[in-house]
Amino acid sequence: MNRNLYVGNLSQNVTEEDLRNNFSEAGAVKTVSVIKDKFSGVSRGFGFVEMETDEGAQEAIKRFNGGDLDGKTISVNEAKPKTESGGGGPRRDGGGNRGPGGPGGYRGGGGGRGRY
Repeated sequence: MNRNLYVGNLSQNVTEEDLRNNFSEAGAVKTVSVIKDKFSGVSRGFGFVEMETDEGAQEAIKRFNGGDLDGKTISVNEAKPKTESGGGGPRRDGGGNRGPGGPGGYRGGGGGRGRY
């Protein structure tokens, strides 16, 4: 079993310390992270808890999935592993920043106006 757990539907008030304290009731907690917006610093409403053992992870799911934390019903399940995505690199389909002119390819000539 994956020891890394996804915790969803978190209140914006829930801190990493809150998660650590709650999940330690199910077993030893290795790491905790609440995902925050990189600009505002406000919680995005989900996080991850990595348990030390498979048994602790199973117990945490059983104990906390569908439970209440800070007035919200949270979901707890196995986190899906990160996938290797091709995002972030240059686009190969000719897309990208096209400036204020909007979409379009060749910008020269203006359709033949004024050309003789």
